[in-house]
Amino acid sequence: MSKQDVIICRNLETNLQQAVAQCPHDKLFILTDEHTHQYCLPLLEQLPFLKNATEICIGAEDVHKNLDTLSEVWNALSTQGATRHSLMINLGGGMVTDLGGFAAATFKRGIQMINIPTTLLAMVDASVGGKTGINFNGLKNEIGVFASASSVLIDCNFLKSLDHANILSGYAEMLKHGLISQPEHWSELVCFDMEHIDYTHLQTLVGQSVAIKENIVEQDPFEKGIRKALNLGHTIGHAFESFALKKGQPVLHGYAVAWGIVCELYYSHLKVGFPKEQMRQTISFIKENYGKLSFSCKDYETLYELMKHDKKNTSAETVNFTLLGGIGDIRINQTASKEEIFDMLDFYCETMG
Repeated sequence: MSKQDVIICRNLETNLQQAVAQCPHDKLFILTDEHTHQYCLPLLEQLPFLKNATEICIGAEDVHKNLDTLSEVWNALSTQGATRHSLMINLGGGMVTDLGGFAAATFKRGIQMINIPTTLLAMVDASVGGKTGINFNGLKNEIGVFASASSVLIDCNFLKSLDHANILSGYAEMLKHGLISQPEHWSELVCFDMEHIDYTHLQTLVGQSVAIKENIVEQDPFEKGIRKALNLGHTIGHAFESFALKKGQPVLHGYAVAWGIVCELYYSHLKVGFPKEQMRQTISFIKENYGKLSFSCKDYETLYELMKHDKKNTSAETVNFTLLGGIGDIRINQTASKEEIFDMLDFYCETMG
């Protein structure tokens, strides 16, 4: 997988012009969704070097991250004359960079792409690292490929039009990056004022967060080893996300990850000695900002079945976790029994109230 160029933008126009110039192309496409068409495209469509670009607009939100929408994008590329030498700019959140990335990677066996993530979650997670995909058969990101964008352009000015819940959703992944890196970075994250956001400071934190993810992805592009560190909070988080979707009450990805971190830090404390005080501080930050997912012990079996479907498991019967012995002390390939998982869910219900 080729290395992608991640640019923390000081000037979006200059940075994007350079990124487009590095990808010689016959036709240029911009993929948006209904939200980014309205709020983000106006920041780009005045740029002279994009004046001949063709827009492809898809439905917003995760409900559209499916085979039908993928087919729509392929169809639009095909009918608008895209060739193997075309270029696609994915302008949007993780759903657009995931689906657009998959469409670009598979259309005519792969065309070039540039990601411009417009949500915090996409900036620190979905758009960086080369994972693309769609949801299928009720399961998240079930079909996809590893394919890097040639450039990822990160500009926190896009976040000013983003609602608070979506800022928090992305921030959960940043918190995860803090937990798997350095105590100083983690400490800065749990002390950040989420009520009065300083966007300049946030851009600095985002840059650090992206560097942590990039460093891990570079060591292990195809998730054979250390890249599994990025799964912290996700084994239970994905189950929470699928559970909420099944109930017809979808939750944002980052919220599910934050709730997953609560369970997995508790299990880290029990199994590999994660310090109690740092666990308490992290959980307290999550409780204060993210609320909780409601479920009862009657739902434990359903949640457990969803965990068994996780792509990261090595067999159908073991549930795989990434745990921490301390901040930055990563323990991959840990497993938990059904009883231990139920204990984590008990802890969650008791702690989150």
